Amino acid sequence: MTFEEADSFPGDPDGLQRLWTPHRAAYIGGENKPPSPASAECPFCHAPTVDDESGLIFARGQSCFGLLNLYPYNSGHVLICTYRHVSMYPDLTEEERSEMALMTSRAMQVLGATMHPHGFNLGMNQGEVAGAGIAAHIHQHIVPRWGGDANFFPIIAQTKAVPAILGDTRRELAATWQKLFG
Repeated sequence: MTFEEADSFPGDPDGLQRLWTPHRAAYIGGENKPPSPASAECPFCHAPTVDDESGLIFARGQSCFGLLNLYPYNSGHVLICTYRHVSMYPDLTEEERSEMALMTSRAMQVLGATMHPHGFNLGMNQGEVAGAGIAAHIHQHIVPRWGGDANFFPIIAQTKAVPAILGDTRRELAATWQKLFG
């Protein structure tokens, strides 16, 4: 991260510093996003084909798996995805729906035991217009939250400070998942 004094920028000085977060440009620019809903280049289809560390996967089930969000809202932001490339909740099989619910519950338990959040946000964005970054492949968001974790960055700088390294978080969650659920 780099801070720059605003007085070196063109225009009227505003007395604020700028926090540059170039890693966010990858997300905004659509990196890792499939070019179309029918594309075979889906990151959620690719993740389970590589080793768990490379795919950021912390748990595998029969029809679903859990992985860390590459562009997290908070430390410990995880996703539960189906192995099958399907976009909408009503299109899931009963087995996929049941396992997604079970893995969501278990992921909350694992995050609770590992990171001790005070609460969670759960959600699914169904369709691009609803905010799904990868609308073609269904995924359940689980975002741990702590009292006082909302700071000024998202409000005034459209930036989120995420203090944990993804690989470290994945290892901790995978170890706790294994301990709790085998």
